[in-house]
Amino acid sequence: MNSNEAPLRTYLARKGWDGVTLLVVPAAALGIILFAYPCVYGLILSFTPKTGGIFASYAAFFKDPFLYQTMFKTLWIALPVTLFNLVISLPSALCVRLARRQRLLTTILVLPITLGTVLVAEGLLDYLGPEGWVNRVLLVLGIISVPMRLVHNYWGVFLSLVVTGFPFAFLLTLSYLSGLDRGLEKAASTLGAGPARRFLHIILPLILPGLAVTFCLCFVDAFSVFPSAVLLGAPAGATRVISIAAYNAAFEQFNYSLGSAIAILMGLVQLAIVSAVLAARRIIYNGPLTSGKG
Repeated sequence: MNSNEAPLRTYLARKGWDGVTLLVVPAAALGIILFAYPCVYGLILSFTPKTGGIFASYAAFFKDPFLYQTMFKTLWIALPVTLFNLVISLPSALCVRLARRQRLLTTILVLPITLGTVLVAEGLLDYLGPEGWVNRVLLVLGIISVPMRLVHNYWGVFLSLVVTGFPFAFLLTLSYLSGLDRGLEKAASTLGAGPARRFLHIILPLILPGLAVTFCLCFVDAFSVFPSAVLLGAPAGATRVISIAAYNAAFEQFNYSLGSAIAILMGLVQLAIVSAVLAARRIIYNGPLTSGKG
């Protein structure tokens, strides 16, 4: 070993730069290139409009109801979808956690995540359209007299986001449940606690911080909806989400400053919701994400 290497290694170790830390450098550099630089560039671009002052693009967004209402339409889609996926993923994960064929059931439940948003949208158009299988079966059974409108509206986008978002929520919830020590539930059972009380007083408090993180990740995914809103929704009406507004401004009107401003506002809304949920999580529980491990 070169005598100069030892002092250098000692110096780096004192500064906290050991071999393991240096392995993070490539990932950090990639994150800066792919995330930090585009964000900074987009932020600067949003303050350089073609005409007007530096805040002209933001003012244009809030002055036009057709633009700023997209923010509320996106929230009206993303929040219910996130809550619904969270609610149905919890009992599903509880059942799979106790099942014998856990791997098989998990594979079946997460299979939609491999299809992609566009393929799921195409499939839902065939199944839920006016001539789709769902309407045909209901008409044959006499349950309905005219085909139900399940696509090209709010519900088409909602169902698409449920299909693509549920596997993600389910996997995260199952991972938190799998980390719990079952001995705690057995101890509660021996003391006379039933399934409902064990869930409310043991399982739910322990996984609540994890559910908060799951909510945040699923919300960010649902809030950035684009293909489903175009293929299964009404892009000029009820499902004109904020991502569509940003795309139209940048690539149809060629107003890159306005498009960047809309994207920045989109990120700020997501950051506000995520920060509020994480702050509430810290108030309820200030500790590790999972506890009760054996």
